[in-house]
Amino acid sequence: MASSPNYAPPFSQCFLSPRNQLTLQHQLPIFNDWSPFSLRHYQSFWMPAMFIPACMAIQSHFNPRPSDILLVTSPKSGTTWLKALSFATLHRHSFSFSDHPLLSNTPHQCVPFLESLFSHRTIPDLNVLPSPTIFAAHLPFPLLPQSALSCRIVYLCRDPKDTFVSLWHFFERSRISLSTEDKSEGLDLNKAFQLFSQGMAPGGPFWDRVLGYWKESLRRPEKVLFLRYEEMMEDPVSHLRKLAEFIGCPFSTEEEKNGVVEDIVKLCSFDNLRELKVNKDNKASLEDKRPPPSSFFRKGKVGDWVNYLSMEMAESLDAITKEKLHGSGLSFESSTVLP
Repeated sequence: MASSPNYAPPFSQCFLSPRNQLTLQHQLPIFNDWSPFSLRHYQSFWMPAMFIPACMAIQSHFNPRPSDILLVTSPKSGTTWLKALSFATLHRHSFSFSDHPLLSNTPHQCVPFLESLFSHRTIPDLNVLPSPTIFAAHLPFPLLPQSALSCRIVYLCRDPKDTFVSLWHFFERSRISLSTEDKSEGLDLNKAFQLFSQGMAPGGPFWDRVLGYWKESLRRPEKVLFLRYEEMMEDPVSHLRKLAEFIGCPFSTEEEKNGVVEDIVKLCSFDNLRELKVNKDNKASLEDKRPPPSSFFRKGKVGDWVNYLSMEMAESLDAITKEKLHGSGLSFESSTVLP
């Protein structure tokens, strides 16, 4: 990331020296069951340890412009799809569908994670980027700085049962692809389910994270758009219109007539993206523990949990969800019906 020549960020305030990292390890509870990533209990959430220094930097130095857009999701809740849809919608006048950046770049290359931008031991000068710019994050709302509300935030959530199943698969694939030693036994599905139900999962507790953005969307609907994965999958065209309106680039009557909305939905569809060469890459980055692009494309189906969870497990998680969300006005009951 380019930065202005005279920019001298106070590194000590947000990036940890090896000594300070060791101090933090003793201060924050650590949890290693979700291999290959360690989790630390940071400000009431279980966050990947490798991203906590970046999270501290974001909290101190992320100052988006009013025109910027921040996409936020829980891990494995449709992040890749939301990135593609948002990028293609915002930049639809800059690229043709036949030679689009999404055909040769992953959605994660087109829309960077804040956790990655702020993890290079320097503070990025985001003002050099075009306005507006789309960013993404997996941070819970309480971990965002107040300055984040100066831009528009789009939050996408997913049924906790499908979220859990997708999360478990992702970590298993990551463990295998990032292991430099003999493939050790991974986290058993039943054990992982127990941990997820207790809130001890990456980015967890799931319900606290979802409620943070849900409540903020009710308080500031002009600033926070709350979307649901299942509803977007059922009617992607209508939800893309809603997304375009919210991020400040609504579709014109002529675009609607020419099928531009449908073209973007087709370009960004899970089946289309999964078949692209760039997204079939199975090579992981061991240096920065980055899973291969192919690991972000498994199924993307609604209700896939029925193939992995018993009815007892599903009913247990539904009961926890109902209790945790009670009185909030948010419910996942409509997604508990068997597909």
